[in-house]
Amino acid sequence: MNPVANSPMPTSPATAQRSWLTQLSGPERATLFATFGGWALDGMDVMVYSFVISSLMAAWHMRRDQAGFLATAVLIISAVGGWLAGTLADRFGRARVLQITIVWFAFFTFLSGFTHSFWQLLITRGLQGLGFGGEWAVGSVLMGETIRAQHRGKAVGTVQGGWAIGWGLAAVCYGVFYTVFPESTAWRAMFWIGILPALLVFYIRRKVPEPQVFKETRKKVAASGEGASFLHIFRLDVLKVTLLTSLLAVGAQGGYYAITTWLPTFLKTQRKLSVLNTTGYLIVVIVGSFIGYMVSAYLADHLGRKQTLILFAVGSFVTVVAYTYLPISNSVMRILGFPLGFFASGVFSPIGAFFTELFPSRLRGSGQGFSYNFGRGIGALFPALVGFLSASVSLGKAIAIFAAGAYLVMILGTVLLPETRGKELHVYE
Repeated sequence: MNPVANSPMPTSPATAQRSWLTQLSGPERATLFATFGGWALDGMDVMVYSFVISSLMAAWHMRRDQAGFLATAVLIISAVGGWLAGTLADRFGRARVLQITIVWFAFFTFLSGFTHSFWQLLITRGLQGLGFGGEWAVGSVLMGETIRAQHRGKAVGTVQGGWAIGWGLAAVCYGVFYTVFPESTAWRAMFWIGILPALLVFYIRRKVPEPQVFKETRKKVAASGEGASFLHIFRLDVLKVTLLTSLLAVGAQGGYYAITTWLPTFLKTQRKLSVLNTTGYLIVVIVGSFIGYMVSAYLADHLGRKQTLILFAVGSFVTVVAYTYLPISNSVMRILGFPLGFFASGVFSPIGAFFTELFPSRLRGSGQGFSYNFGRGIGALFPALVGFLSASVSLGKAIAIFAAGAYLVMILGTVLLPETRGKELHVYE
């Protein structure tokens, strides 16, 4: 097997002292910026729904279980989008498919602002989900194959931090729009801003090349005449990795969506906070989220993928129970918002690099796309289950039960996988 062309380059002591960002090559840096921006705007588009749930419930007389089903259905469809995009990326290219997914989810987010019923929104957000699921699957593979091993964990984890930026943009728009516009217009405007990610495609087309390891692998596949089928991820030599990465993804995403989908509603209805106060509490969570992404990204290269994942899963378990279940005051809740965001978001930073290193190059898009999005599909059930359970217990307790259970599942999957820190990627392995 031949090492990938972008293997670590020898570095002088002076170079080693520079920031890892300045050590990246032009293509590496362009790929980092493009995927960071895509994930930030993707996060903004997806998290908009969590801010407008209460408005939609009032306008369309929706029940909590229906609101939860809307969130769940979109995430399940996004899992299909991730599997499909990952498979297409193995055949047609990472950068090319990434552009398609970004335009797709931006257009259907924008279209959601013109809906007038539960069923119309279900259709537009379901179609949005196809692009949303595909964007992560393709973007993480593109990053993992482009960035050299010594910085891969930090770079892929940094891209995850873009989600917090997008979430923060959605929170700011929520505070502004709901202050300036009547509620009936404000929730629509929240969806309309979702067209912005489409502008990023122009940058990707000009600046982001296909990874060298992908191009070399495609040449070898073509020369051998042995095409890699999506179903090969279920062969015995890959099956263990496929199953355990899927289990890890179920736990990480089930916990995250159980918390974030219902958090604004929890603060507004159970804690009786105003729109501005809800935004203030959420900003604390979002700041913690961004810092969690960054710290976890660094630790993924410093401690290793597994230790970092387990550390953040345990932290998520403890803080979500304290935040939603214990009888604490609003002032204590504000403080706990930081570790809640820090740990619940930080669990994602090592996942992209970890999955990239676990799957062979000829199946990387298919395997990574399937596992992460299988986790998203099953994890997508959690918002709906929280909605159903909240009919018999408080919303906070329902969130705590499902989120805590999810993080235990994540820990189990992580423990059973091998460590991959520092692994070099190879052509046609």
